[in-house]
Amino acid sequence: MQTAFLDSSNIDKAAEYLKSGEVVAFPTETVYGLGADATNEEAVRKIFEAKGRPSDNPLIIHVASVKQMERYVESVPDVARKVISHFWPGPCTLVLNKKGPIASSVTGGMETIGVRMPSHPVALALIDKVGVPLAAPSANSSGKPSPTTALHVKRDLEGKIKAIVDGGATGVGLESTVLDLTDPQKPTILRPGGVTREELEAVLGHVWLDAHLSDDSAAPKSPGMKYKHYSPEKPVWVLPESLAEAKEILDQLEVEGENVGLLASEDWLKHLKTDRRKNCSLGDKNRPQQAAARLFSALRELDDEDISVILVEPYQKTGIGTAYMNRLEKAASRIL
Repeated sequence: MQTAFLDSSNIDKAAEYLKSGEVVAFPTETVYGLGADATNEEAVRKIFEAKGRPSDNPLIIHVASVKQMERYVESVPDVARKVISHFWPGPCTLVLNKKGPIASSVTGGMETIGVRMPSHPVALALIDKVGVPLAAPSANSSGKPSPTTALHVKRDLEGKIKAIVDGGATGVGLESTVLDLTDPQKPTILRPGGVTREELEAVLGHVWLDAHLSDDSAAPKSPGMKYKHYSPEKPVWVLPESLAEAKEILDQLEVEGENVGLLASEDWLKHLKTDRRKNCSLGDKNRPQQAAARLFSALRELDDEDISVILVEPYQKTGIGTAYMNRLEKAASRIL
């Protein structure tokens, strides 16, 4: 298949492809999504084929309005209305009980569905033109770092999908928060993401965390949480929180002749940066949103270098740092 490359002014052509049952990659504020008509079973299957994604890993549907969402969920409880009023459009997915003609492969056989309204203008315009929700996981080969530019999508999926819409680099850089509201009295985060637990609790009061986020033996309920994910070809090691310990590990690896890639904040790079290493910045240590936005892109960048291992600085598991560490730990082969 020849993949068409479209700019953000060519929404009509991308919509035509989607209406005809094809798969199109497009930008959102989180990462690039791989979209198909969520009501078309054959089109949705093409997503799984292009990505090499396991068929029991459910997809999130993307809508252009609350009214559109209401056609595909049984009800919208008050707690969901609160989240919508504060965080939509934006990087927050709501899990609700489904209804309507959604393709069965979207939900992985479950009676619930994840739905969000993205804030990226290209995504919203495209969904509106197509007129139905778009099922859209991240537009990468399954298991690889999620794509934050159209070039990342091209490298993974060229020749496997009908088109890529280039809308520039994404902003958040990590996927959406997934919030289970099937029990309105117990809002539960299934996947941390662009909307933090602290932000949700400021609106809702206490928000629970799903058991699998702290217990690997518990069964996950959210896309991207069940399988090894976000991993480049090179092994990823998570450094200790201590700068001194991290320096010892890096120095010892170089004594042993390893070619090391270092992904760290500017604060750490001041102390750890050398010409012997391939260095990549996560930005200001005190602005973890920069690290979140750069993580996937930086992992891909270092994966292209002549190195044997990628070592990455950890961040505190608060705010957006929780989502950053969730993705980093899933990408890692070792946590030092």
